[in-house]
This record gives sequence, structure tokens and C-alpha cells, in this order.
Amino acid sequence: MAIHGYPGQIISANSPSGFSGIWTLGSLPLYGTTVSQVFTFTDTWVCPVGVTQVEYLVVAGGASGAAGRPGVGGGGGGGGGGFLAASGLAVTPGNSYTITVGAGGAFVAAGTTSNNGTNSSIGSPASITSTGGGGGGFASTVASVVGKDGGCGGGGTAAGSRGDAAGGAGNTPATTPSQGNNGGLGKDAAINYGGGGGGGAGAAGGNGTGTSGGNGGSGLASSISGSGIYYSGGGGGGTYTASGPGTAGIGGSGVGGNGSNVTTNVGENGVQNTGSGGGGGASNGAASSSGAGGSGIVILRYTVPRVVGNVLRFTSTTTFQIPNGINSVDYLVVAGGGGGARSGGGGGAGGFRTGTSLAVTAGATYTIAVGAGGAGASGSLAAGVSGGNSTFSSITSAGGGGGGGIAVGGAQQAGVAGGSGGGGGHSGGGQPGGAGNTPASSSPPDSNAVQGTAGGSSSGSSPYAVGGGGGATSAGTAGAGGASGAGGAGTASSIYGTSITYAGGGGGGSGAGPFTATAGAGGAGGGGAGGSGALAAGAAGVNGLGAGGGGGTYPDSPSGNAGIGGNGGSGIVILKFNG
Repeated sequence: MAIHGYPGQIISANSPSGFSGIWTLGSLPLYGTTVSQVFTFTDTWVCPVGVTQVEYLVVAGGASGAAGRPGVGGGGGGGGGGFLAASGLAVTPGNSYTITVGAGGAFVAAGTTSNNGTNSSIGSPASITSTGGGGGGFASTVASVVGKDGGCGGGGTAAGSRGDAAGGAGNTPATTPSQGNNGGLGKDAAINYGGGGGGGAGAAGGNGTGTSGGNGGSGLASSISGSGIYYSGGGGGGTYTASGPGTAGIGGSGVGGNGSNVTTNVGENGVQNTGSGGGGGASNGAASSSGAGGSGIVILRYTVPRVVGNVLRFTSTTTFQIPNGINSVDYLVVAGGGGGARSGGGGGAGGFRTGTSLAVTAGATYTIAVGAGGAGASGSLAAGVSGGNSTFSSITSAGGGGGGGIAVGGAQQAGVAGGSGGGGGHSGGGQPGGAGNTPASSSPPDSNAVQGTAGGSSSGSSPYAVGGGGGATSAGTAGAGGASGAGGAGTASSIYGTSITYAGGGGGGSGAGPFTATAGAGGAGGGGAGGSGALAAGAAGVNGLGAGGGGGTYPDSPSGNAGIGGNGGSGIVILKFNG
């Protein structure tokens, strides 16, 4: 039988009826094992054979706080995402369920209203949906403004002696039990105004006062993943004080973002993958921006029967104990893809290693590391960041190399070496792509001869086309003539049950101004396309495929503006157990 998808760790083993004592997975070849599977991005879960019900935690994305409005009022804190948790949810073996993980509301600049978080869900036919958090109220020049409704409500904001403002309603739409609480009141105190705290899953947001923003409502803790973690805390409210700094509201349960009390400080972000609200911005003569909401999360916990012959899929780092009777595994280990350059080459794909009959020790615990995608370059005209390595047992796939760019002052950069190499950057003399298969993999045990390929080089003449990142199967295309290089193609694997292509390279970015080279396409296997047009960002590589990010648009001069690089996609580890 095929069991798809276990990025979570093994939490416990169930003792069969009539037996007592401490049991390990290795001693239970014929009985159930409880696992937790953690989803931090949208994915598909295939219900394993023999599994008919699950315990779940579904937390939506938290909302941003509202920014301060110059001379008017501070922003309310963002509400946490809706929090739903229960056991006994009926599922059908063999059915595919879309798992949607909601994004947090984006931060907003000074003088701007808030953004709600987005929903998280377990798709039909289970149909469990938590609602994104409600954004904080944004001060108006004519009225105090209530917080927005959502899974948890945003904090209200008062302005200009126009009265108090209520927080937004939580548990909207209504669920039983409740998915969240109301935001706190924004307080009008003549010349000082405190924004309300965003609501949390555990408590309503605190009310603002004349000298302080309201604290974010507390979140709720869950140990479904093995340790107690707080989720869905509200963001703290920001302040407006005419007579000096007030006291910013504190984010709920250490996961909600703190508010701001002076215009030189921004509201803080809610913690990622906790669905917590961002903090509100401050105001007096000027104003500050808000904090972003944290992205949501979905966790499933369930008991599976004996796992001989099953396929296990890991998308986050964890530990795993090999069951009794399992002596070898087939494997696919893909590292994180490299980030695209700002002004330049595409990121290389993460190393791709696959093989059969790798010896393992029954009962032994193995660390499974899943590499993160490298960040696209954004702070200067520079290379993208290389992806992280993925590892199981003796198999390590190297992170993809970042794309080459142009450093501040005009220094030109080659692509970075890695599992697959990054594309060469914008250059008057031409720059090579980064080397692939670095460090070299071995065959055997791998079925494939190398884990990746080189990035494409950049052209040394106008319009200075840049190179694409290498893929698992083919090298990135060199930039030539009027076209930047495409990302190299990835490699298909059917270890998961259907043919899926992994580890495509990122495409090179287009030119701007007099440099008219067109952008390169992303390679098959999730590679991000290069940015196309003035200031265009490269597309991100696909998470779970180890794909490279696209390069950003390059400018008409070393000091000109450029598009940022796309992030590389995270890697994956898949194991098939042989009896």
C-alpha cells in the first residue's frame, strides 16, 4: 500500500489492547503508529490505507496591524487567524485532500489601512476552514474606526476627539466551538489615543488607553506536533501621544507582533506559521508602518497500520524511527533551490539524488533534514542566496547555487556553485554560471549519475543577457543575443506514485533601459521565470520541488534600480520502505 506525506515526526506508538508498558515503533510491526504531519504551505494529502479519522489543527493567517496616520492616530493591532482543533474528523482512505495554508496579511506603510489574513483549510469532503484574522482599524480624519472582523477581530483605533472605536468581531463567520475572539477598543482620550489590541484565539484583545495601546489577545497552545506551541496571538495596538511616547501594546502569547509607540519604530510582525496578528503603527506629527501577520499552519495527527511498503513524504526537518522489519529504502532527496539574483542570473535547482535499496537499521532513529529555499537577492545588486542541503542517512543533496548579479559599484558576479549552479550575472565581459554537482555525488548508491548541472553563462556584449540556473537534468541556458537564459530542466520521479518533475532551474532576468534582453523561462520542475520589464522581480521557485528562483530585471547602470530575485523553492525527502 502507498502512504503519501509525513513531514511531521513520530510522536508516539499505540499499545495494542491487552498489553502494557512502553512501546517503540520498532517493537510494533503489526500495530498502529501515531504520526503528526505538518503543512506550512499549500499541498495535497492522500489519506493512507487503513486511516479513517484524524485529529487536526487548522490555523488561518493572521492580519496585519494598521499603520499610524500622521497627526491623527495610531493603528489597531491585527487579529490572529481563526483556530480550529478537534479529533475524530472522518476521512476516506485513498482520497486526496487539498491542504490550504493561509498567508498572513502584508504589512502596510505609514498612512495605510490594514490587510486581513487569508483562510486555511482541509479541503472537501472534510471541509474544515479557519478564517483569516481581521485587520486593525486605521485612523480616519473624520471618525474613529472599528477593527475589521475575522477569525479573530482587529483592534479599533480612535482619532481626533471623535470617540472610542470598537474592535472587530471575532469568530466571523461563526463556528462551534469558537475560532477566535474580538479585537480591543481604540481609546479616545482628548489628545492621546491608544489603538486596541487584536483578538487572539484564547482571549479578546486589550483595550487601548490614553497612554498605551491595547495588548494583543492571548493565543492557544497545542501539542499536536509533539511540543506545546502557541498559535493565533493578537497583535499589540499602536499609540498616538501628543506629549511624548506612550506604551505600545504587547503581542499576545509571545507570537503576536508588538505595537509601536514612536514613529521611528514600526509595528512588529506576527510569528510565521502561528497565524498571529501584526502590531499597529504609531503616530504623532509623522507615522510608522505596521507589522505583518504571521502565516497559518495545518497539522494532521493520525494512526496508521504497519508501514511495510509505504511511501513517506517529508517537507520539513524532523526525526524518524525505522520500523521493525524494514532493512532498506528507496529514496528521493532534493535540496532547496537557490535564490535568483537582484539584477541577474537565475538560481540553480537543489541537488537531486535518488536510488533504491539503501540499507537502513530497523529501530534506529534518523534525522531527516529538508533544505529551505535560498532567498532572492534584494538588499543590493548582488547574488542570490544558495539553498539549504537536504539529508537522509548517508545521502546529502546540496543546495542550489544563487544566481550571479552586479555588486554595488559595478563588480560583476559569476553564478554560485551548488547542487545545480546559478546563472551568470549581468556583465560587460561575460560571467560563467556556477558549477553543478558540487560537491560531487556518487553512483551507486544513486541511480542518477550526478545531482545537478551548471548554470548558464552571461553574454559579454550588449544587451548583456544573463544566464539561467541549472536543473537536475539539463544545464541552464547561456544568455545570448537578445535573450537571457532559461532555467535547466529538472528530473521526473514516480516514487510518490505519480510522475512529478523536481529541481528545475530559475530563468535569467530581462534588461531595462537600453539593455533589451528578454527574460528566461523557468525550467520544468518548478523553476521561477526571470523578471520581465522595468523593476520586475523574478518568480519564486516552487516549494517542495527544490526549484531555483528567477533573476530580477537588471538596470541601465550599476547604480540604477533593479528587480529583486525570486526565492528558491524548499526541498523534499521521500522514502519508500522495503520489507
